[in-house]
Order: sequence, then C-alpha cells, then structure tokens
Amino acid sequence: QVQLVESGGGLVQAGDSLRLSCAASGRTFITYTMGWFRQAPGKEREFVAALSRSGGNTYSADSVKGRFTISRDNAKNTVYLQMISLKPEDTAVYYCAASPRLRLGLNPGEYAYWGQGTQVTVST
Repeated sequence: QVQLVESGGGLVQAGDSLRLSCAASGRTFITYTMGWFRQAPGKEREFVAALSRSGGNTYSADSVKGRFTISRDNAKNTVYLQMISLKPEDTAVYYCAASPRLRLGLNPGEYAYWGQGTQVTVST
C-alpha cells in the first residue's frame, strides 16, 4: 500500500508555470506506475500523464503534450508534474495516482491509490 500527498498547486496567470509534487510513503514506491489526472468542476476525471517505474517511459494526453512533463525521483519517493504555458482550461484539481500494473494506464480505474488532490487555477 502507498499513501500519496500532492503539493504545489496555486493561482497563476495564463502563460505561467507550476510544478506539482506528489510524495509517496513506503518503501515500495519504485514498484508503482505513476500517473497524474485532473478534474474540473462538472467534468469527469481525465488523464494527464503517466510514467513507468523507472521513469524511462512516459505518456501524456494530447492536450498537454509539449507543455507538461511528468518525472519521478525514486530516491525521494516523489513524482512531479512540470507545467509550462498554462492555460485557463488547465484549471482543475490535480490528482496523483499509483498503479501496481506495468501498463501506463489512461483510465482512473487502473490506479489503486490516490492523493487528495491539489487545486490549480489559471486566470486570464
């Protein structure tokens, strides 16, 4: 089992950057595929990016490709989401998630553990 705690959200202007962090508890962090999802008010939770156990394989949603980068530091039990050129449509609660599967899952149901979320608000 792993517990996840996100941080780094906030209120920014369009075009700004933010880096989200997700700290994981336990000594088994390296055994999990990690993902970031987001959920805007009135919308379903959507996939943002996923990262393999070693960090060598990543996949991102088309809507964030070229702007968001997922990475991890297994020595620090932390996964990151670097976001640049933020847009108002990026406004959402961002969630970190962990999956015991090797697959870089795109669906929330593939992830067994979730953080509490961190709010990102991008103003015009």
